[in-house]
Amino acid sequence: MTLPSLIRIDDPSDARIAGFVAIKERDLTGRQGRFIAEGTVVLRMLAAAHRARRGIAAEAILLLESRVAGLTELLAEFPADIPVYVADGRVFDTIAGFNMHRGVLALGRRDASPDRDSLIASLPAESLVLAACGISNHDNMGSLFRNAAAFGVDAVLIDASSCDPMYRKAIRVSVGSVLTTPFAREGTGAALIEQLQAAGFAIWGLSPRGTVDISDIPPAPRTALLVGTEGEGLPEAILSAIHTARIRQRPGLDSLNVAMAAGIALHQVVLINARL
Repeated sequence: MTLPSLIRIDDPSDARIAGFVAIKERDLTGRQGRFIAEGTVVLRMLAAAHRARRGIAAEAILLLESRVAGLTELLAEFPADIPVYVADGRVFDTIAGFNMHRGVLALGRRDASPDRDSLIASLPAESLVLAACGISNHDNMGSLFRNAAAFGVDAVLIDASSCDPMYRKAIRVSVGSVLTTPFAREGTGAALIEQLQAAGFAIWGLSPRGTVDISDIPPAPRTALLVGTEGEGLPEAILSAIHTARIRQRPGLDSLNVAMAAGIALHQVVLINARL
């Protein structure tokens, strides 16, 4: 087992760790293709994505000194040329800009960002897609990806109005699934529907007012589940252009959380299509 050399950081302004500085502020403004992976589980997913060479690569790792001993095997999964920086608690928190009790960060980049047309064209003849419009909450976005990975979704397609799945919080909530699940984020929901229909997908929008129960969605070689923004859901113009399905629930509550609803519906669809 070959371990990378550890590089001690005592100065929070050290130029070598500039990519880790002020994480929250940088997340809000975007990182132009780069992202922060946080926590041991996500670091492990980053190592796997890096090895797979599918457009996700690690650039550097920053660890709290007390975490190093427990991560030696995981660090060995990264190439030796990826720098591993180590700092004490005071320096680590100063770099990040807030208390980082997990003490495990990595800087990565997403080189290959397939456009939506290319991603749809690359899908197999039997495919399951999760599509989303107007998702603004990073926790929900991360949970959608976690559900997608759990149920074998072939791709996640998101409109441009949705938040970026590569933000640190979304990646963390997804337990790293954002790094391994193919996705594209662009265009409008209407254009997305047209592309999926042209590619032979049966599109089912989730709505409390859906015309059929999710258990009655018929099997199809290509199925796309579409979810909408938190609260308002999918706009009427989109619902009127596709099939709609509902999840039975007790009266008195407006709707389920979007990620919860997507998880229930995905489970039902994979059972219908015998994908589990």
